[in-house]
This record gives sequence, C-alpha cells and structure tokens, in this order.
Amino acid sequence: MGLYLLDYGAGNVQSLANSLSKLGHSFTWISAPEDFHKATSLIFPGVGAFGTAIEYLTRKGLLEPLREYIQSGKPYFGICIGMQVLFQSSSESPGFNGLGIVPAVIDRFDDSDKSVPHIGWNSAELVQTLNVESSYYYFVHSYCAKCSPNDQTDFAKWTYTATQYGQELFVSSVRRGNIFGTQFHPEKSGSAGLALIDDWLKKPEIEKSKQASQTQSAHLVKSKDNLTKRIIACMDVRTDDGGNLVVTKGDQYDVREKVSSSSPVQVQTGGAVRNLGKPVDLAFKYYAAGADEICLLNITSFRQSPLQDQPMIAVVRAAAERVFVPLTIGGGIKDTIDPDGTKHSALDVASEYFRAGADKVSIGSDAVYAAEKLLGSGRSRGDGKSSIEMIALAYGNQAVVVSIDPRRIFVDASTYDGPHKDELVHGLTESRDEGKSWWYACTVSGGRETRSISACQLARAVEALGAGEILVNSIDRDGTGQGFDLDLLRLIKGNVKIPVVASSGAGKAEHFLEVFQETGVEAALAAGIFHREEVEIREVKEFLKSKDTKVRTSI
Repeated sequence: MGLYLLDYGAGNVQSLANSLSKLGHSFTWISAPEDFHKATSLIFPGVGAFGTAIEYLTRKGLLEPLREYIQSGKPYFGICIGMQVLFQSSSESPGFNGLGIVPAVIDRFDDSDKSVPHIGWNSAELVQTLNVESSYYYFVHSYCAKCSPNDQTDFAKWTYTATQYGQELFVSSVRRGNIFGTQFHPEKSGSAGLALIDDWLKKPEIEKSKQASQTQSAHLVKSKDNLTKRIIACMDVRTDDGGNLVVTKGDQYDVREKVSSSSPVQVQTGGAVRNLGKPVDLAFKYYAAGADEICLLNITSFRQSPLQDQPMIAVVRAAAERVFVPLTIGGGIKDTIDPDGTKHSALDVASEYFRAGADKVSIGSDAVYAAEKLLGSGRSRGDGKSSIEMIALAYGNQAVVVSIDPRRIFVDASTYDGPHKDELVHGLTESRDEGKSWWYACTVSGGRETRSISACQLARAVEALGAGEILVNSIDRDGTGQGFDLDLLRLIKGNVKIPVVASSGAGKAEHFLEVFQETGVEAALAAGIFHREEVEIREVKEFLKSKDTKVRTSI
C-alpha cells in the first residue's frame, strides 16, 4: 500500500524519484499489473512520443490496469506524457488511442510564429481559483491540448491552469475529482515544482479522492506569452593532470594555463589544466543561484572506462540528487566500444545518462557526421540510424540537443564563388571586422578539425534529423569576453524552427541583453564568467529584468 510510480521506460523518471526522496516521501515502482491494486496514490511521469507510451503500456499489460486504477477514484498524478495519455488521441501518433478520460485531443504547436519544441520556464495561470498569483514551471514539449477562452464544453471543466505560448493558449494542467495532470515538469521546476509535488502528496488521500467530480466552469482569460529567457550555467568537465575530475574552461578551446617560457621571445606554452572546482558542487551552487538549466560537458574521452563505469555517469547521478532544474549532458554520446570489446550504441549511452538523471543529451561531432551523410544522400530525411534519430525516437526530440562548434573562414567576397556564398557575412563599417567577409565552417573533435559543411547546413540538417534544440558555440569568441557572435546566431536562428541557445563570448550582463534583443535566441549559456565569479547569475537576471526582459527570478 502507499505511493507507487509508473515508469514506462522512456525519459528521466529518476528526477521525480530524487524529488520525492528530497521531500521525504517513500514510494514503490509499478513492476506488474497487479501492483496497481496495492497503490493508494499513483504518479505517472515521462517524456517521449504518445504512441510509444501507449504501445509500451499495452505490451506490458499495464494500460487497462491503469485505466481501472484511475476510474476507481484513487489519487492519480500524471506528468507530461502521464497527462497526455488521459486524452483521446494525439496527432503525434495517428492510430493510437489514449485512455479517453479527458474529452479532447493532443495536437502539435504551430511553429509559424515561434520555435517548437516549447522549451523553458513559462507561467501556469490558474483558471479555477481566481486572484492567485501564477507560478513559473519548466516546460519541454511539442504537442499540447489547445484551448479557447470561449470554450464551454466539458473539456473546459477539466482545465486547471492554462499557458500562453506565442499566439496559442493551451492547457498546462488538468484537475477533476481524483485526477491531476501537468504538462510541465514540477520535478524540474525548482522550489515551485517541489512545493507542488509536496502539496499533492501531503493532502489526506480521502480529501483528494472526494474532491468535487464536477468543477466549476473554467474562467479562461487569454494571457500573454510569459516564456522567460533562460540563463544556463555550463561546466566543461575533464580530468586534470592528477587524474581528478574537475571543471575547467578554455580560451578558444585551450584549457591549459598559459605559462611563459624562459626564452627571450617569451613563447606561451601549455601549463596545467585549469581547475575551477568540482562539478557536482558547482552544479548545486548554480542551481541555488537561480540558473534555469545546468549543462555538463564531458571533454575527456574516458576510453579506458566501460560504459557502466563512466565517471560522468556518476557525476550526473550525484548532481541530479541535488539539482532540481534540467540537466544536459554532452560529450561521448555516440556509438562506443568498451575495453573488453562490448559495443554500445549512442542510444545505449544516452539511456544510461537519462537513467542517471539527465534530462537532455548534447551531441557534437557525431551530429556533424550525420548531417554530412544526410546532405550527401540527397534525401530530406535520415535513414533512422543516426544517433539523433534513434534517441529522438525513443525519448522525443526535446531530449536531443546538437552542439555546434563553428569557426570563421575568411574569403575575398569580390571573387569567392564557393558553395557558401549565400551565407557570407560582411563586417560592419567601423567595426573590428570592417572590410572582412567570411562564412562559418563546422568543426569536429573539439574544434581540432574543420569540415567543409557550414553551420547553416548543419543546423538545417540536424533539425530534419530530429534534434529539438541547437547549442551554438563560437571558437572565435570562446573565452574572449567580447560578447556572443551575433552574426552567427542570427544566421542559425533564421534557418531553423527549433530553439537556439547562444554560447561563447559572454563577458558581462549587458552581453546577455544584447544577444536576446539582437538575435531572438531562447537561451544564453556562460561558463568562465560564472566560474571566476566575474558576473553572478543573479546579477545577469536582475539586469535583464530591469530592461523588461522576462526572466525567472524565484528559485
């Protein structure tokens, strides 16, 4: 008897388990159909495709027991896909029927006026309890239950909160009788999300079961889009010269201290690896300081470690126990071979990180190779074999970030007639680049090898393959503190419909305002200025707020 959790095999359910442990609530996993009869409360979290969830539940014999449990009147809390399965169907997965408990369908966001997926912190406006200030929660989804302020159908009576994204209003949570469901992820929504989970669990079960089965008519008022700009703290993690895992930071990707030689020319040579702190401690520090997401990038190969013993998996697991905002892990998300010859697909590697507590994985060089293969094939879609496609199919495209590392290739614009002439950028008058022209070439292997594919080509290709977000680095700006590469970011933003994250070059709070105002990116990432405490996350957010840029200020 007691609280049970339903894991359908996709997504980061470990985050919810960590949240419950932090709040002091014990739970048991549903492992067989008969376990539903033992549950007095049930939470179903998850991400991924609607059809994948329904197919899994059906194959495991869990769909009908789940329906019977909900209809019994015992408390049910569905998160993301756990809410969507309550609906009749989803356009994401034609041919699959949901539980049909909520009389409506799930549909895809219109991407004509905004980026899709909807990723980030947005408000959830209460519509059944008036005059209560809304909270900000973390959303990550491409499909939703759209609603209308004038809806008088039975569906409107299910709507507990509504959220505006672009020009579309959608149901961000449902509540009726014993049933509660959220499209957002409370387990990744900081203190507001933890409070929501705790409140639901602490209410007497009899109270939850006896809530009125007929709620008052929803008072839907079309609100403004309150999606905030995200500030992401990034940590490059590798071993130092003593073999210890540390957070480091490079200047144009060189992470070693500069040491002057004794020669008269004073040649700069590589010193020790910069040690800026321990990854888990810094992750918690930035979470407590108000970071909207944490990004951990593995820049050491760990080729001698079997997948199960990867040091970064232990880092993610430990960080997820203390950090309750989204965690992205990058580096090494590709097909690998253990020292004993055991082979692992990129999907296997990603799955290990998701089970450890990661919410998204970031793919670098492997994405470049996949994009080159797609462009070389002449097809508009991939063959389903790339790491991007396999992970997106299993976990949803919102779980796949592609990290690109471009560098400028300067050309003579008056004579250049190469394949990237339509992507040339020309330096502005009276700028440091006046009179120069260039295109952006992609690199692999940590920037050490330049490829012929351009950043724009890569961005379009990985979107077609199923990536849900693009992290745009800049080798030219990395570690300079001169600000983000606005030309590069405008190019990428203008070529894709998925969200874009700016990286490389931030040196002060004003640079964040500049990149949001000048390029329209959804998020901005920084590392060195936070590690060295030159600028604090709180300082960045306060400055942005003072300039009427929407940010999440509560922690």
